[in-house]
Amino acid sequence: MNDGRITLTRRAKQAGLAALAAVTLLGGATWHGLAAVPQATQSKTDRSTTGTTPAVGHAIAAGRDSYADVVKIVAPAVVTIRVEGKAKVSPTEFQEDDFFRRFFGEQFDRRQQPRTPRSFKQRGLGSGVVISNDGYILTNNHVVNGADDIKVDLTDGRTVTAKVIGTDKPSDLALLKVIATDLHALTLGNSDAVQVGDVVLAVGNPLGIGQTVTMGIVSAKGRSTAVGDDRNYEDFLQTDAPINHGNSGGALVNTKGELVGINSQILSNSGENIGIGFAIPANMARHVVDELRANGKVTRARLGVLVQPVTSDIASSLGLKQVNGAIVSEVEPGSAALRAGIRQGDVILSFDGQAVHDTNTLRNRVAETKPGSEAKIVVLRDGSEKTLTVKPEEASAGKVARRGEEPAADDKASLGISVAPLTPDVASRFGVPKNTKGVVIEDVKPDGRAADAGLRAGDVIEQVNRQSVENVEELRTAVRRGADKPLLLLIKREGRNLFVTVRPNA
Repeated sequence: MNDGRITLTRRAKQAGLAALAAVTLLGGATWHGLAAVPQATQSKTDRSTTGTTPAVGHAIAAGRDSYADVVKIVAPAVVTIRVEGKAKVSPTEFQEDDFFRRFFGEQFDRRQQPRTPRSFKQRGLGSGVVISNDGYILTNNHVVNGADDIKVDLTDGRTVTAKVIGTDKPSDLALLKVIATDLHALTLGNSDAVQVGDVVLAVGNPLGIGQTVTMGIVSAKGRSTAVGDDRNYEDFLQTDAPINHGNSGGALVNTKGELVGINSQILSNSGENIGIGFAIPANMARHVVDELRANGKVTRARLGVLVQPVTSDIASSLGLKQVNGAIVSEVEPGSAALRAGIRQGDVILSFDGQAVHDTNTLRNRVAETKPGSEAKIVVLRDGSEKTLTVKPEEASAGKVARRGEEPAADDKASLGISVAPLTPDVASRFGVPKNTKGVVIEDVKPDGRAADAGLRAGDVIEQVNRQSVENVEELRTAVRRGADKPLLLLIKREGRNLFVTVRPNA
């Protein structure tokens, strides 16, 4: 029954055309613009003399307002990628039903039949960019993932077979190689120099209709859609240049014809373009390409810290003048960060000479560092800046940098918690790790400001405003002392340390 309500689900989708057993092409409407032509003005005398309709004036001669010259450079370097692979489907649960047995007898009991998986061919479609005249092509990992056969359609009508040189799932990039002559390559531009508001063109093969060029601007930089797991490295350029299924792996270029991004994802309620698209920046792609060409894989570095964004409340608690940087909530034992002297509660302001605006920026900067090389890191500790030297270690599959979790910060009532000393019995009841010090939250008032901040039963409060608390009285004193500003709590939850801010009473 329809109750008249409509629920919109916010989904991030990859722009690649989904792998299908059969490909259906969708046609789009063509927009025709009407040219407005100024009319010449005639006097009454003129009209009476000629007895005709006023003459239409000619458009003023001027330069062409067009990106055609850019497209001529870019278009030959953007190719269509067609992939084919095998997929297996196991027998459905319908075969477990006794429908046939009940109506046709035991000889039709499908439960007695062997459960042999059926296989069929999957086909997919995407785009790619030729980045060197000797045949290297850059595309998305999700375009070629699982493909047994990859064909590349060049703009001059040729179709060639491509070989996978390497793939990198965390960045969603893949490097292919084709053997062909007379290839046109695009130059990788400096994506760090791109500014919000710059005009960009998106080129690819949306919905399989053929190469298409769309125009827009750079809407934002440094975006992270959080699609996938914590091992993904995202630093997207956001654009309103229309991107649709099939554009994945295609080019995002500036008005100089330089490649500034590889189109990768869209954000949409419907699954189709609504003007929010994302491209992997060229500088990240350059690093991945170099690694894949040299080693066939991408090696990244890590610090060994758990970090969180610096919110307005955290900045206020620490006396920061600006809301930026990343606060360290946990330092891993034996990590590069620990050896460098990084401490819990440090706010990382810059890494290797580059400002840290948020946790995603820090994560990507560290990842691009060569493992074992030295880098300078500036932290804010106890109100003063300190410069430390760190040697990031290699991030293996089992050891990856973890994405920081944002602390809840919507406090509006009183604290509203009951706590207890962390005795061995209490620690056992709540599953608190051994050697943990602090007070454990036994209950949270639903309408209290602690509940609004995200605190819950079982959380262990270890610090209040950077001061350790080991019993209930120390907690009360610390809360009373900081009643006029947001409280910065360090808690331990499920074995992990997190900073949480609790706002003062309204």
